[in-house]
Amino acid sequence: MTSDDGSPFFIAPHRFDAAGTADRPVLGRHHEPVPEPGERMLARHRLTLAGHLLGPTVDRRQWLLAPTATVTVTDRRIVYVCGDLALAPVDTGPRHRSRPRAARPASGQIRWQWPSRLDLRPTAPDGSADLLVVCDSLRTIAQPALALSGPTREIATLTRLVRRSVAAFRLANPEVVELSVAERDVLLRRAGTGAAVRGASVTLPASLPLEFLSRDDYYPASARLRRVPRRSLTDRPGSAC
Repeated sequence: MTSDDGSPFFIAPHRFDAAGTADRPVLGRHHEPVPEPGERMLARHRLTLAGHLLGPTVDRRQWLLAPTATVTVTDRRIVYVCGDLALAPVDTGPRHRSRPRAARPASGQIRWQWPSRLDLRPTAPDGSADLLVVCDSLRTIAQPALALSGPTREIATLTRLVRRSVAAFRLANPEVVELSVAERDVLLRRAGTGAAVRGASVTLPASLPLEFLSRDDYYPASARLRRVPRRSLTDRPGSAC
């Protein structure tokens, strides 16, 4: 389920956002992100997006945006908007004729203080590639990630741009991410023009951890079901046992 201008990404910032305020991009008339004061737009793409939850031995896809979304990269964040989602109104009773389905946008963003690494997956047989923007989370080893999929060359270009933009943001705002000397040296290298290596991870030092919106997001549905105590047959109404 999604709501008007609602984010399907299941994480929220741990710091630097007003309490109780969902961090989501402000959209203009044409469902394009409105730049913040002083923000610079760097690139725009049309890509397929998905949300993943990564663990030491598992990679679970939590949601998928279809069709493709518009992805905007700035010097502060990456913003995605899918404006073609058709949401039908809730059926409240008998209808004599069908009502039109309204297209409403789903949107979200990742600010550059959050990503802890970039994973560029090997090229698929169809010539597409995946970039995973991975974040660290509090109180769990599970890592939420935003997967961006598209043509190989486009994803490689996007990977370089995100890597350099994250590094440049943290170098320019050391007080936001509490940058150490060692982390600064690594980020200086990340801000260079080197090519991304497929199948490899690129660490992004000085990232800030995130926390899940709900405790249920920490666990897969199967694990939550296993934790629910099973009632005995004698507790069931109408049982003769």
